[in-house]
Amino acid sequence: MNNLQLFRELEQLLQSDDRLVTADGRLLKNRVVELALRLDGGLLRLLLGHEGLRRCFFADVDGTAVFDKVKFQRFVLNKQFLPDSYTAYKNRIGLTDDEGRFISQSREVVLAWPYKDCMLEGGQTTEEAKRDEVFWNETLAPDEISRLTEPKALTAFSRYDSNGAHPVEHLTATDNLLIKGNNLLALYCLRERFRGKVKLIYIDPPYYFNKTKPSDTFSYNSNFRLSTWLTFMRDRLLVANDLLRNDGVLLCHIKEDGVHWLKVLMEEIFGVDNFVETFIWKNTDNPDSLSNKSRSSVEYIICFEKKKDYSIAYKGKETENGDAPILHTGNNIHELVFPPQSIRFNIPDGEYKCGKPDRVEILTPIIVSKGRNTGVVRLKGEFTWSQETLDANWALGCYFLVKSKKFSVRVQLPSGKHMAPEKFIDNQYLSKAIHVGTNEDASSHLKNMGINFSFSKPESVVAFFIQAVTNEDDWVLDFFVGSGTTAAAALKMGRRFIAVDQMDYIQTATIPRLCQVIAGERGGISEAVGWKGGGSFVHCELAKANERFVEAIMAARDGETLQSVWQQMQQTGFLSYKVSPKDIDAHADDWNQLTLDDQRRFLIECLDKNLLYVPLRDIESAEFAIEADDRRLTHEFYAKTEKP
Repeated sequence: MNNLQLFRELEQLLQSDDRLVTADGRLLKNRVVELALRLDGGLLRLLLGHEGLRRCFFADVDGTAVFDKVKFQRFVLNKQFLPDSYTAYKNRIGLTDDEGRFISQSREVVLAWPYKDCMLEGGQTTEEAKRDEVFWNETLAPDEISRLTEPKALTAFSRYDSNGAHPVEHLTATDNLLIKGNNLLALYCLRERFRGKVKLIYIDPPYYFNKTKPSDTFSYNSNFRLSTWLTFMRDRLLVANDLLRNDGVLLCHIKEDGVHWLKVLMEEIFGVDNFVETFIWKNTDNPDSLSNKSRSSVEYIICFEKKKDYSIAYKGKETENGDAPILHTGNNIHELVFPPQSIRFNIPDGEYKCGKPDRVEILTPIIVSKGRNTGVVRLKGEFTWSQETLDANWALGCYFLVKSKKFSVRVQLPSGKHMAPEKFIDNQYLSKAIHVGTNEDASSHLKNMGINFSFSKPESVVAFFIQAVTNEDDWVLDFFVGSGTTAAAALKMGRRFIAVDQMDYIQTATIPRLCQVIAGERGGISEAVGWKGGGSFVHCELAKANERFVEAIMAARDGETLQSVWQQMQQTGFLSYKVSPKDIDAHADDWNQLTLDDQRRFLIECLDKNLLYVPLRDIESAEFAIEADDRRLTHEFYAKTEKP
């Protein structure tokens, strides 16, 4: 049922209640709202008796129907339902705080924009950016949004390992996954299986730019209006939050044009208290251009936790037993002896003489070579740890970080353990010498692999956070996977990955790259983490419905081919309810006057974009011709199979 039909049926239903109509049959808007807010029994019985209205305005809680009076109030104030409510609709729709209160009735400061309470209709590829965006409002079009976000069928399963691609016999609970399809819809599919299971979400989405750009990182729409971009990001971050574990972390790359908008949006979704840091990464070694007033050579990585734990430093315990940094302000001054190679320094190699540069006194000269102490080091300071505790943690595999000549001594764990990253992540070193590189490093890496892809991030910057946040076998998700940097770094570091993208470069860049990683390619972080190759992943796609027509339309090179696609669309496609094929055919002369690009745009507009892919509930339908193996594997995917 679409929203216009819902309006009509609600109007007819309310007119059956004499209390709600005037003598001339006009509905009393204020009376309807008043009775709804009072939870009037007669009104509730009317609504409960209509299946569509019950589904829209009531939530089932353990078998009890609970009325959403706020949602109902907002619905009846829509101008399409009650024509005299235009002003109230214009002032209120989409402008509520996180408690559902209208902004005009609240003193809170919130981020608001047109279509905030909407979901973008399916598809945001470069080609589709040429059309006007279509929004579905959460209150006014719940059925359309339900159709858009319901689980989808999966197809084209293949397993890739050291022997190449193979048919998939069974899925396992630990398979690395690469999914092709609209990433918003794929996220809702993943939610069925991975809700609350993902430790780290690392994304590098299309950026918002103040100025028009010819292209962007992933060939997505680079020229979003701000309101559209915020809706695009909000749609995805909301479901991403559902996928995170309670101790999960989300990191999002962004440039300066959008960083402040995005941070406020993420505060609204994840909560202000769960903000961790905006990390700053120097993304290039190229010199500044003198022709410009300034040159942006940094990117921002906004970090939120699902549920921030203030009892420990970010991220995780710094030692196996949860002790704090060993340098502490207090009166407990004593000596500690550090074994050779136990301290990692962020200072140049060389000899450092005895003395007291700050709170820590150097009792024996320190010789630093390759960032480590070559001999025994004796320090005196306000330490909370005893020598016994230090020795015990050294035996557990810990080492100790000295950040500068001021000797801010902290405990740091080796590879695979948690550590606290710095805000500025240029020229940082992790255990096993993972150096955070630049975009130039990423470009050289991909070029050496024979992969043509622009604007990729280096594996090292992703690895920096994977090591800081996760342990081996944790799930890492990237739903703007691009060339596969996050998936490659996760695989090399012993994590499980889920990667999603809708672009065709999955076949030309992402899969070839991951196959080279499995074969043991030596670029990126391979040497630093001792990567020798191995592992596997499963690739699949969202089963296409109208998406196959979108692809056919964009591939057409003449009007005759498009006419053939139009005939197929009428026979087996799902057309928008706004489309009348008879009227279109009656104006064939007008069609012939359009340019090829405009003909493409028009046919795409005729499609129901919320049925780009096959709903899971229709997987058995002969209409979609999903093969038996794909049906079986789809059911295994949603059943969270544990088959070995």
